[in-house]
Amino acid sequence: MADVRPRQVAALPFALPEIDRRLADHGLDGAALHDIAPAAPSLSDDAAATLFIAGITARLAAAADTRVLWVVSRFDLYAPGLEQAGLPPGRILFAEGREDKDVLALMEDGLRHGALAAVVGEVRRADMTASRRLQLAADAGSTPAFLSRRWRRQGVCPLSELSAATTRWRIACAPSERLPAPGVGRARWTVELVRQRGGNPFSLLVEASDDTGRLALPAGAQHRAAPAAGATARAA
Repeated sequence: MADVRPRQVAALPFALPEIDRRLADHGLDGAALHDIAPAAPSLSDDAAATLFIAGITARLAAAADTRVLWVVSRFDLYAPGLEQAGLPPGRILFAEGREDKDVLALMEDGLRHGALAAVVGEVRRADMTASRRLQLAADAGSTPAFLSRRWRRQGVCPLSELSAATTRWRIACAPSERLPAPGVGRARWTVELVRQRGGNPFSLLVEASDDTGRLALPAGAQHRAAPAAGATARAA
């Protein structure tokens, strides 16, 4: 990749007041690290977390008119699913690392390059030192980093590992709305912000990303109370 001047990236709002007003930056910091993990070691929650990231990065790619670097250690992404969340194949650069350390190194390189819309990496483990390096690289390249933390073993949440991330999210599938006619309604997720720098945790029921990467609030949905401070501290 050729050297370019880093872009100046403002915070990306979700365009949902119920989320944006609870975020310290009224959106996601565009030059910082963000952790995302599925709430449980299930295929459905894993897919929800992946599509949550896809929706965010789709909007970043559209706004910057450039591509997203997505780094994996095993290629199990479902391209049609990413496209349904607003991220078509033409907006993605895929890279593969054999181990977590290789994924993290590729992420750093992409972040420091400074011309990508976002950098996503899927790992099972990234310690505090690794997360600090990603945070510094994101800041240096004015590029947001999204670390998809996968479950390593049953009963141990991926977010139990300490991190320098600005925000840490836990995503779970939720029951879809019952339709008046046979069919499947728009998918729903429980989106939980476990920790954020300069703000409080919260949890919200949302409708999944549409083909522009945008979330929606279900009609009449009531947000759940934020988890107790002690529980959040243990999870974060």
